[in-house]
Amino acid sequence: MKAQTVIGVDVGGTFTDLVLFDGATGRVTTAKTPSQRGNEAEGFLTGLGALGRIAEFGPIVHGTTVGTNALLERKGARVGLITTPGFRDVLEMRRRDRPRTWGLRGDFIPVVERNFAVEVGERTLADGSIRVAVDVEEVAACARILAAQGAEALAIVFVNAYANPANERDAAAAARAVWPNEHVVASHEILPEIREFERASTTALNAYLQPVVGNYLNRLQGALKERDFVGDLHIVQSNGGVTSVDGARKFPVRTALSGPAAGVIAASQIAKAAGFENVITADLGGTSFDVSLIAKGEASLAAQTTIDFGLVIRTPMIEITTIGAGGGSIASVDRSGLLQVGPESAGSVPGPVCYGAGGDRPTLTDAHVVLGRINAERPIGGKLARLDVEAARRAILTHVGDPLGLDADAAAAAIVRIANARMAGALRLVSIERGHDPKVFALMPFGGGGPLHAGALVGEVGLKAAIAPRYPGLTSAFGCVIADLRHDQVQTLNWPLDALDEAALQRKLIEEGAAAKRIVESAGVPVESVDVLFELDMHYVGQTHAIAAPLPFVFDGAGPVVTAARVREAFETSYEARFSRKLDGVPIKIVSLRSAAIGRHPRFDLTRLAPPPGASLEGARRGTRKVWFDGAQRETAIWSRLDLPVGALIEGPAVLEQPDATIVVDPGLRARVDALGNVILERIGT
Repeated sequence: MKAQTVIGVDVGGTFTDLVLFDGATGRVTTAKTPSQRGNEAEGFLTGLGALGRIAEFGPIVHGTTVGTNALLERKGARVGLITTPGFRDVLEMRRRDRPRTWGLRGDFIPVVERNFAVEVGERTLADGSIRVAVDVEEVAACARILAAQGAEALAIVFVNAYANPANERDAAAAARAVWPNEHVVASHEILPEIREFERASTTALNAYLQPVVGNYLNRLQGALKERDFVGDLHIVQSNGGVTSVDGARKFPVRTALSGPAAGVIAASQIAKAAGFENVITADLGGTSFDVSLIAKGEASLAAQTTIDFGLVIRTPMIEITTIGAGGGSIASVDRSGLLQVGPESAGSVPGPVCYGAGGDRPTLTDAHVVLGRINAERPIGGKLARLDVEAARRAILTHVGDPLGLDADAAAAAIVRIANARMAGALRLVSIERGHDPKVFALMPFGGGGPLHAGALVGEVGLKAAIAPRYPGLTSAFGCVIADLRHDQVQTLNWPLDALDEAALQRKLIEEGAAAKRIVESAGVPVESVDVLFELDMHYVGQTHAIAAPLPFVFDGAGPVVTAARVREAFETSYEARFSRKLDGVPIKIVSLRSAAIGRHPRFDLTRLAPPPGASLEGARRGTRKVWFDGAQRETAIWSRLDLPVGALIEGPAVLEQPDATIVVDPGLRARVDALGNVILERIGT
């Protein structure tokens, strides 16, 4: 079994989802277990145990939110900072922004406390020349002082180190010689790119996360070893690719959006195979609603992301918009008498009121249970025998119904409507507000709760259709299984295009491409091939911000043929696509070179997820029950989703149930099962 299997594990805030794919038989086995917040490894191992004997498993690919949670909850390591004279306060000054633009109050505490930031004599100029060489003895002395003060990790950030890392490299060597652990990072190792604040922030956050993520991975590897696991453990990165455990330990900042990114990768492949190139993913878990746009089959990558105010990470990440509206989001009436849903969440402990685990404040999940959309006798995850409908009803009536003068059903329906409105706002943000017409996009709902809202969101936003994948609640874990290996790197150039040395750029492409490819090949992950892609960050002279101009070729080892004309064409194509015009006659500048090495896995055959040949409508029928639609309880057909045959057509109102999720087919919609087992929700008459 070991050599043929691969397991994807996504540890979310509420559930840990697992998918085992057996390459020999094509069999897919799934498991879902409650997450153990603060002890995520426990839920991970419990889920593995449900799949079989851990000692027999092959590679495990893991999507994790440990880094994300540490950043959002400010539970990282205590970090010391060694920097250039005059740059001690870069992290606090940021980009002169404020948490509340028009407020008169508010503060921001960076991840490096001010008394943990020290300056040492050194200076590198923007052209890479060294005006003042660093004093390594001074660096060592400062490192000892910071360690004695209680710093657990050390970040070294010198101005202009992107142009010449010599001073920073010498300082890092001196600090590592005296530092009590391995957690020393230098900015040229993390982000050798212009922009002082972004480079300092990314480096400091990497140091902030190293002990937390490193300790988690060490515990996880130790626990797997105790259970005789001899396969490889890999980690999903925020760019949608996979890295080794050593890579994740060294660059934990690149895993900040690990779990959500895996879901987008899976959604992209599923949608493309189903014939939908333009989709908006909607991942509704227990604590959040994550949205991403895929245009022409490609997920959008952002050069930098703000995890929370002032916590800026500049490394390629799949562009994901997150709001606090999950199944565990708490519903309440505020002091002005308005109904609010989220962002506060009940999480997995105590969880929704209907779980019977001590929660007493109503959640979005409680509303669905009261409305009959979720089957109280068959909760997802399989860990609870049944859900307490009456407890959920009482909580909704007490906290929402009575203050608003509504009965329990109307109050529960109001909770769902408010949640739908917030989710629709997130969908509009990534589509309409960025120039995309939602009528040409389909919704890909996943997570345990996504398909519950799919029909309502299609109508509210004006989307083309919705595609519920075969296992919606396990899509992120499935993404772990199919994700490619990926390594991104960047190097600032600052070259004017009009005076471009084509030979120098050619050498740089070959050098950077070969370096990125070596990292992928040395990761120990088997792949079919390695592609290296290039982008140039460029702008017109006088502009502040650059745009990405993809170069239209793949590195082949000897290097592509590059000319100034091809570079200009790439930039003007990207600029015109974004701004609908070019600036003829204005000089152009190349700011940075970005290289991405992608180790391609064999494509997953999605037909293996299709319904079995013997599936039938009669075998999938599960009777009826009363479900709330359009202001009243309606007798509604209930179906076993995984038993529906290819080609099945079911008109709403209907509810399709499966162990990991529930799909609600609203009145006016029709559900169709395609050849891959996806459920396509479409308006009747289209």
